[in-house]
Amino acid sequence: MFLLFKTMKECTDFIFTLKAVDHKRAPLVLMREVLALLDNPQDRLRAIHLAGSNGKGSTVNALREMLQHAGYKVGAFTSPHLERVNERMTINGAQISDAQFLRYMNKVAEIIETHYEGDFPSFFEVVTLIMFQYLADEEVDIALIETGLGGRLDATNVMTPLISIITTISLEHTAFLGDTLAKVAFEKAGIIKENVPVVVGVKSEEALTVIQEVANERHAPCFVLGKDFTVENIIQGTNIQHFNYQKANMEMVTVPLKMAGPHQINNASLAITAIQTLRENGTINISDESIRQALANAQWAGRFEQLPNNIVLDGAHNSEGAAALVQTLKTVYPHQNYRFIYAALSDKDHANSIALMDSIATSIAFTQIELPNAMPADKLAALSTNTNKAYNANWREMVQSMLHQRNDGDIIVITGSLYFIAEIRQWLQGEQR
Repeated sequence: MFLLFKTMKECTDFIFTLKAVDHKRAPLVLMREVLALLDNPQDRLRAIHLAGSNGKGSTVNALREMLQHAGYKVGAFTSPHLERVNERMTINGAQISDAQFLRYMNKVAEIIETHYEGDFPSFFEVVTLIMFQYLADEEVDIALIETGLGGRLDATNVMTPLISIITTISLEHTAFLGDTLAKVAFEKAGIIKENVPVVVGVKSEEALTVIQEVANERHAPCFVLGKDFTVENIIQGTNIQHFNYQKANMEMVTVPLKMAGPHQINNASLAITAIQTLRENGTINISDESIRQALANAQWAGRFEQLPNNIVLDGAHNSEGAAALVQTLKTVYPHQNYRFIYAALSDKDHANSIALMDSIATSIAFTQIELPNAMPADKLAALSTNTNKAYNANWREMVQSMLHQRNDGDIIVITGSLYFIAEIRQWLQGEQR
């Protein structure tokens, strides 16, 4: 067998150097060609395909818990990873092994070396090719597949799923996806397939209009949150919240949800609607009890994750995420002081996110992560109007000083890029040991 990579370190060091901008091929052409040479593993999957600016990970997590509870073997493809690339592809929550990752990577590498003179596609395309082989060979019952960026031209958009989900739309990656909500919506709506139902959590009418037009053109039944299915009677406790769900003549009352914040109820309702739609057309068999039990237990690292000593980690990496974080803090911790620590990448709308945090922050501190596209801490601080703001490019020093200065009534809110959350999470776990 062809062996380009012998160790996981060698392999990941290489794939992390692969940038999308280095490749000028027409989108998806290479993906389809390579998949054909691999016997089209994507066509062997029964998949749920998810796009959206926020909420994909939490919706995948809710779906996985429900389907696993009902006894299905569930594959998932999510991004970004928090600690190691293996996290991106899991079966029933267990990560792909290093040996499997290397085996599938070497199959891809052999094709690229033989047919494309070693001109590798992007990092995300490579991991997507690995994922399709892995989930197909392992014969998962259902594959939950998140897009990486956008949808229409995304590397995952080479399959016909059982159902599609578009979670939310906000202005992000504007250089790639366009500078209006309508343009971003058009890219995300690219995952809608002919006659395949789509579940939509998008609130903006401008974005919704575009999505519904694409759904109509493709004869795709379209179920929209707030129109075709609803959530109400939301009660948020410190550790769990409850809500009522209704779609047509189906109703579920006091549904328990472990994840905090109104936005997580929206994500859970998208998952329920997708499951309910597949149940109605006979694709899956699942009880209401499985749905309830799963939502009572589902949690997702780095999404309003509550750690000891009143620390909250939340990957609110755009203004929509920041708005959800602020709302959740006010609901779960209405009487505490919020002390924010924020670091982010340079391709986001920081001014709006920071203004939202400034509106409730007792203090706000800015730092940065060791990535080439990290936004400098001083530039982030310049966007804040908070009278109690600070910045330090060294995030460890910043976090340590904040933890030492805190009072009993303070909630330390560490937020921004999910890469930042990943670093902090590992470091805090080490500190607590």
